[in-house]
Amino acid sequence: MYKVYLVGFMGSGKSAVGRRLSYLLKMPYYDMDKEIVKNEQKTIPEIFEQSGEVYFRKLETEFLQNFRNESCIISTGGGVAMNDENIRIMRKTGLVLFLDATFHDIWIRIKNDKNRPIVQSSTREELEQLYNKRRKFYKKSAHITILTENRPLRQVTEYAGYQVNRLKGE
Repeated sequence: MYKVYLVGFMGSGKSAVGRRLSYLLKMPYYDMDKEIVKNEQKTIPEIFEQSGEVYFRKLETEFLQNFRNESCIISTGGGVAMNDENIRIMRKTGLVLFLDATFHDIWIRIKNDKNRPIVQSSTREELEQLYNKRRKFYKKSAHITILTENRPLRQVTEYAGYQVNRLKGE
């Protein structure tokens, strides 16, 4: 098997689904942002502040190029699919699942999240514009789009697991 990449906007459920999918499929789970933080020994806001967004985006691509050669589940950062090279790597090395949540659902989840600097420094309208801009890239990167609206986490996870097993022939 290969890697399973979860893409989608912040707050779409990538980490929550990734952890549960790991348990369901008995595959290791990694959060790309947490791995980058661990490697850099800096928080993402610190990386952005000290080295800039271009440097951070380079770290994301390097992660995709060099991360463990094992079957695993990876929840990606919200901006990963904005880069064609990242899309190419993910589609070549694994299955890309787009967790397609509505902006309304996402806003409810992220609006008070102090760990998301972009949420704290942006208006709802600005975040919705970013969501709309990125959504087409998530669709472009994905092998499978999973609509999450009005679906409990368990159902989204089980559907993702079904798709992974179906594509690996189980």
